[in-house]
Amino acid sequence: MRTTTPIEELDLYVWEGKADIVERVARCMASLDVEVIRADDTPVNPQRLAARASIAVVSVSAIDTSALVLRDWQATHGMPVIWVGAAPRDNDPAMYPAEYSYILPLDFTCAELRGLVSKLVLQLRAHSAQTAGADALVAESEPMRALMREIETFADCDTSVLVHGETGTGKERIAELLHRKHSRYGGGPFVAVNCGAIPDGLFESLFFGHAKGSFTGAALAHKGYFEQADGGTLFLDEIGDLPLYQQVKLLRVLEDGTVTRIGSATPMKVDFRLVAATNRQLPNLVKEGSFRADLYYRLAVIELIVPSLEERGAIDKIALFKAFIATVVGAERLDGLPELPYWLADSVAAMRFPGNVRELRNLAERIGVTVRQTGTWDATRLRRLLAGALGAQASAPADSALQPVVDRSKWDMAERSRLLAALDQNGWRRKDTAQFLGISRKVLWEKIRKYQIFDEEPETRESE
Repeated sequence: MRTTTPIEELDLYVWEGKADIVERVARCMASLDVEVIRADDTPVNPQRLAARASIAVVSVSAIDTSALVLRDWQATHGMPVIWVGAAPRDNDPAMYPAEYSYILPLDFTCAELRGLVSKLVLQLRAHSAQTAGADALVAESEPMRALMREIETFADCDTSVLVHGETGTGKERIAELLHRKHSRYGGGPFVAVNCGAIPDGLFESLFFGHAKGSFTGAALAHKGYFEQADGGTLFLDEIGDLPLYQQVKLLRVLEDGTVTRIGSATPMKVDFRLVAATNRQLPNLVKEGSFRADLYYRLAVIELIVPSLEERGAIDKIALFKAFIATVVGAERLDGLPELPYWLADSVAAMRFPGNVRELRNLAERIGVTVRQTGTWDATRLRRLLAGALGAQASAPADSALQPVVDRSKWDMAERSRLLAALDQNGWRRKDTAQFLGISRKVLWEKIRKYQIFDEEPETRESE
């Protein structure tokens, strides 16, 4: 019987070891649009893995369970795992650590397998929607286009990259883009680490890993971040927050290319590309003595600057806002609504977002939830949300607080009059007005914003 959850273009990689489960998995998934691949003797193709949804079904007999844990598998192959083993159905925690979230007994039923696959497919789709990264893809403004050109130029270099940018500008998105575009490291793992969130005393264990039995509680061997990133990219966010004693150890690994796990005497070679990011001025930290000069020069072989949302301007603000709204409301519901009201677009364009894309996303999510639940662009509710975002009273007029300061002496009043006449003639429908004027809707919107042309009843005319 087909599952009620649609599964399209899914690869199911099966490492069966001694369990002989490939044929059984194939029979269970025969009625679904799933390709079952015996992976024991077949290397995973990184390009195929990047292009299609993929899930691993791994028999515990196929691995050395004392040396491999789930996070290591995901760092290496980049896919979620369903473990299969001769274990009790209550998933005894003494046998499986808590991180092994998806487990099947060796005598699993087809319904159990399909149920777990369906749950993981939903998670993959949610993750894909989140990391589709509207903020990573929107680059309509000139500052972002310039950054994209820099990324195209340096993406395939093996050297370290230092990404500068304010909080919330999307530095990790830039790091992911650099990773994906690299011919050699792009097929490997992308390991992201927030240097400002590393607990004291755990740096060595987290970055270098530890051998089994190296300390109390080390029941299994663990790969550190350096090993997890082997063959791929290690992204170190907030690198300026790394203490000096940790900077020394990081620098040594970058220079030697080797790591030694805690409790082991055997150094291991690692090969990864380092991308670091910071919202602080590292040269100033070097002068203050809180950041090593040699590490700074080692990191800043290539430097990229991510523009703030204000530097990107209205064009990117609106494009991002629309993308976030679409994610929250959903494409089908959004198609049934009138176009995004231009008064709302103008209001967002005029606002300042100190938290950059992250702050804009939060506002878009609040507005998107309201639109999704009410099924309309409710001007009263949305203006209240905008006013609240500005820290104003909910009852205060939103328009006066949201309008940008503009030098009207520089306006071409003749062009403004022509725009008004064209809008009136076409019922204030921007698509028809743009066609009437022989310009694109994007150009029309920029002119409307430039000349601060506001309909007195935007919600009525937009809905016509």
